Amino acid sequence: MTYGFATPGLRAALLGAAILAAPSGHAQGSGGDIVQPMPDDLSALRWEARPVLLFAASANDAAYTEQLAALREARDGLADREIVVLADTSPDTNGALRQRFGPDGFLFVLVGKDGGVKRTETAPIAAGSLFDTIDAMPMRQREMSE
Repeated sequence: MTYGFATPGLRAALLGAAILAAPSGHAQGSGGDIVQPMPDDLSALRWEARPVLLFAASANDAAYTEQLAALREARDGLADREIVVLADTSPDTNGALRQRFGPDGFLFVLVGKDGGVKRTETAPIAAGSLFDTIDAMPMRQREMSE
């Protein structure tokens, strides 16, 4: 499905650019994993994806690993809703998004395709709850009707 000006190829290029622009060492996960490193900004994802930002003190943080497990089990739902999971588990790096959101321990942030923050949580949430939040959004309602 294509929205606005972006073709599927351009969308993939934009998502890839956001991931490649990310500082290294920010997230656990590679290859086919759902988790990507946190970029310095989300502009390449605007109108193309719904970023879920995960911040934690380390990749071994209990809340972080619980949230990842819930999201990994819901991989198909993430893809259907064009969710990109971005993680920063290196507080010492103090990236731009970490500075912006100022997490104190675990923080979950859902950002809409429009770039606005839609939901923040300081504890892991169920994938179904995330999907309910997104499915209630007007843009998602339009996507489902197309």
